[in-house]
Amino acid sequence: MKAFLILEDGTVFAGTSIGSTKDIISEIVFNTSMTGYLEVLTDPSYAGQAVVMTYPLIGNYGITPDMESKKAWPDGYIVRELSRVASNFRCEGNLQDFLIEQDITGIADVDTRALTKILREKGTMNGMITTNVNYNLEEILPKLKAYKVGDVVSEVTCTESYTLDGEGPRVALMDFGAKNNIIKSLHQRGCRVTVYPAGTSAEEIILTNPDGIMLSNGPGDPETNVSVIEEIRKLSNTDIPIFAICLGHQLMALAHGAKTYKLKYGHRGGNHPVKDLADGRVYISSQNHGYAVDYNTMDPSVAEEAFVNVNDGTNEGLSYIGKNIFTVQFHPEACPGPQDSGYLFDRFMDMMTAERKEQKNA
Repeated sequence: MKAFLILEDGTVFAGTSIGSTKDIISEIVFNTSMTGYLEVLTDPSYAGQAVVMTYPLIGNYGITPDMESKKAWPDGYIVRELSRVASNFRCEGNLQDFLIEQDITGIADVDTRALTKILREKGTMNGMITTNVNYNLEEILPKLKAYKVGDVVSEVTCTESYTLDGEGPRVALMDFGAKNNIIKSLHQRGCRVTVYPAGTSAEEIILTNPDGIMLSNGPGDPETNVSVIEEIRKLSNTDIPIFAICLGHQLMALAHGAKTYKLKYGHRGGNHPVKDLADGRVYISSQNHGYAVDYNTMDPSVAEEAFVNVNDGTNEGLSYIGKNIFTVQFHPEACPGPQDSGYLFDRFMDMMTAERKEQKNA
């Protein structure tokens, strides 16, 4: 079946329908990862977006037990070539069937190189995937320009709290769209992890007396999460160690008076170099975000810049002065890799252990 990708600038790509055949309007973004398409599809941070995979062949190892959440989140999926044959000893199905099962609209046989160049040159834009061969461009374009991602954190967060038992530090994880591997990275280090819905009050979390707080990744414009930002401000006024990733990093910055802004086309892929300003070492990181913290708007007496993106100089991490708080824009829990920055979880463990010793000796 024919399918069409229509961009808000009027560009049209013709291709073949894969997955669901329903029409969708979404924000079109691209990911440069060579592997990990299942992790991309099940990353809640893609809620409200349609993903272009720049690697030309997608689906060759099928569906494996590597989901980052219970379902797929993107509105749409755009590939150059969908592999009809899946070959891997862990394979449990093929990508085409998965897209149908998850009701994800997709299009294949698209020149993703040309599409990515448009998005890089003109910036991220909205688009429609349709199987209607009689589409009316004049009717569609105003709808595309009017589309906004909206409040997607409330869609992806858990509905009630749950706990993974462990003998180590007790971590309260705020779920703004958390990837499974963040929880797993803490649990593997012995932590007892309790996951809370995004709307949980700071008071409720503080009453449980956690050894540490994790603020997760998530989708959408960080500045729209007004009530969540207020609760994070309250959490940051305690002595509880806090580690924040991606959206959590942005929300913590907003809670301390800084601003965020939308990047031209975002950072999405598994090969983004970030520089640790403490020692000058560069790490290769996995990233998925369309917004960044404007460090120039942060009071230098509140936080200092800890990491920067080597490619474009954007902020990639903050260390809060006089507080047990550090945050990063990239994903140290990356799965599949790179695992370069996984040591940040060990830093968080050290912070929690030191705080527990202080409390014991007080």
